[in-house]
Amino acid sequence: MKIKTYENLHETFLVLVFITLAGGFQDAYSYLMRGKVFANAQTGNIVLLFKNIVELNFKASISYLIPIIAFTFGIYIAVRFEDAIEKRRLHWRQYIVAFEIIVMIIVSIVPENLNNLANALLSFSCAMQVYAFKKIYGLNFATTMCIGNLRSATENLSKYHITKDRKYLENSKKYYTVIFIFGMGAALGNIASDYFGLKSIIVAAICLTISFIILFFEDRG
Repeated sequence: MKIKTYENLHETFLVLVFITLAGGFQDAYSYLMRGKVFANAQTGNIVLLFKNIVELNFKASISYLIPIIAFTFGIYIAVRFEDAIEKRRLHWRQYIVAFEIIVMIIVSIVPENLNNLANALLSFSCAMQVYAFKKIYGLNFATTMCIGNLRSATENLSKYHITKDRKYLENSKKYYTVIFIFGMGAALGNIASDYFGLKSIIVAAICLTISFIILFFEDRG
């Protein structure tokens, strides 16, 4: 059975919801449970990195440098992976989602004294998600951060008010929806962290597992 509501199912709303929920969840989890470091928001990590360098707090600096390097490496590997993999039973994006799920299971058992390792693993896998799921509805989106989506949402809203072309209004709604879903993921991460502690990242893994299953219906022809 194949479902094809857009050119690719990975660009549709159903996958968007669970991928973006996981993205927001991971940032909340890494910040709340893993030493106030962001898994996705590398801008925040860079600001905090240089703040600690200026204050000569080099131990803290390393905590922010590690996820930045891991995120960069994750993007690099994702590009190479897409280029290298041949057509197999699974879509290449499913391999990345499966890898993310495995990473989160591993992170759930990494003790607190190894937060740098946990954050490196999360940032690496988040970077691969950023690359693999960069379009929704045929538009460029980010499922693990908000600044680009906020810019695009407001840009399209402004263009709608100038041109009265409803295409821009619809685009703006889609971007704002993604931001809201990301925020819901962060809220879920906050609640789950209170209840389940370090193991709460399993909730994000469940969201990604749902996306992994949905991708089986993608038309790969």
